[in-house]
Amino acid sequence: MITAALLTAPPCHSLATEPAPQKAEMAGYLLIPHSKVDAKYNAGFSMYVAAWPLLKNYPGQEFQSGLPGTWMFSQYEGTKPKDIYSDIEGGLGWWRDTRFATETPKFIMGGVALNFVEWANGPGAGKGRDWNKPAGHYAIAQLSPWVLWPPDGLNLKRGTSGELFGYGYLPLPLTNPKKTTAGKDVPTGNQCWTLFLNTGNFKGPVTFFLPYFWSKPTLDYPKLAGMFLDTRPSEPNKAVQMETQHIPAYIAQDAKGVTFARVATTQFPSQREGNAPLIHRMTAYSRSALWDNVEAWFGGGPTASGKVDDKAASIHTFESKGGATWQIYSAKTPREKKVPIAWNSFANPAALDEITYGYQWSKEAVTTSENSSDSLIRLPEYYRLEKDKRDRDKWVVVNEKDVPSETGLANVSFPKRRGPDRRPYLTPEGPESSWKKPGPAAGPFEAKLEDGSVATYYWYRFADQPALLNADLSGEEREILQKRVELLHRNWTKDREYLPPPKIGRLAQLDPGVIVIPPKGLEYGYVPIVTRQSAQE
Repeated sequence: MITAALLTAPPCHSLATEPAPQKAEMAGYLLIPHSKVDAKYNAGFSMYVAAWPLLKNYPGQEFQSGLPGTWMFSQYEGTKPKDIYSDIEGGLGWWRDTRFATETPKFIMGGVALNFVEWANGPGAGKGRDWNKPAGHYAIAQLSPWVLWPPDGLNLKRGTSGELFGYGYLPLPLTNPKKTTAGKDVPTGNQCWTLFLNTGNFKGPVTFFLPYFWSKPTLDYPKLAGMFLDTRPSEPNKAVQMETQHIPAYIAQDAKGVTFARVATTQFPSQREGNAPLIHRMTAYSRSALWDNVEAWFGGGPTASGKVDDKAASIHTFESKGGATWQIYSAKTPREKKVPIAWNSFANPAALDEITYGYQWSKEAVTTSENSSDSLIRLPEYYRLEKDKRDRDKWVVVNEKDVPSETGLANVSFPKRRGPDRRPYLTPEGPESSWKKPGPAAGPFEAKLEDGSVATYYWYRFADQPALLNADLSGEEREILQKRVELLHRNWTKDREYLPPPKIGRLAQLDPGVIVIPPKGLEYGYVPIVTRQSAQE
């Protein structure tokens, strides 16, 4: 009950509060320049990229960032054609549609068909999840009988903290060229861009883009036939960057109107001496590195070892150069008014050796991570908006003790969250679908993964996997492919070297849950295909 005395009492100004900190974000690119190589090295690439938890706490599905990666486009003679964007641009990171994300990054393949009409992230994973309108869902074939590919992305081992993840794409002549595509007078090439991995617990080819993924748009645009990666060589001189679209932050003002910001705890690899590799041994290959030997093998010649010939390669070199476009801003900030952070005040680009790139960290600005004293450092969390010498706004690093308490920034938190969308990934169940007809040879099996999900999978005869049944291949063409893959399974085992190994550091490992063993009798010519991925109960 409210008394009359309380109703007539004057307001208590001591209870007045400052405006609450405003939600914001930090985003931008880290630019990693490197030397160019000769244009003849146009048959794929490989590189070693540090894998680590960028944020101390996974904040939920608004967080999106890649780790250092690249964009592999087709190579053209003369001027590059306009308005035909298509490439392979996947890598390590976190995405808004990742349903079972943790602090540990995942890997996606990231193939983009003409102007994003479709994209493909892995077997059974494409643009959206509507199987009635598949857009890249059937673009990638499972090749390895030893690695399971979850549709949410390929998992790394939990606790990965700066180790090097080796990967690359090289073309293999697994299919034959076609003069017609889907009944129309447009060709499809036979370059099957194959993902090779070099990790601590798996080495070798895993998956590949089906050529039909690249040529399919030419059914509607015949003039573009022959312009994509099913036929074109790869451009060897690719950009290397780290693209970050959202790191949570808050902005607030003190009593004097000075603006401050705080960002979620952001981490980078380091070592006792203050630097650690981010990119290592970025290499471009000519066709003789792998293609020529495999093509001769499939034609009846001697067995190709699968080892990529580093004598048919050229390694990009680094200098101590680079830039950053990271900015802090609120959702209401116009693009032209977004303010950069003073990145170079605490991070200096460094060529750790001729073929290794990283950063040298300011000991005054960064701190050692609580997780691992040797492998991670924490970037500055607090910033103040100031003018530089040219009267331009810039976020400069400040100590927590120098941020006025009335901003409330000391009290904001960036807790660990699960993404709100943890619905299962499902595949078609209809008896006439390509998942059921002709259907698998064995299963179901389950694999519990370290991201808290469980993957249900079956063993399919390679040529009967759903992607192959939706790749514009006749039964005869699929059987030719089946025989070639059986050769690979018998000769290219998982315990051999394929990509040139790193010269420094330790290799990252895949989540042990994705490493599988074929059932007895299905060792050659069969592959595991995930049909469902759901949260563990």
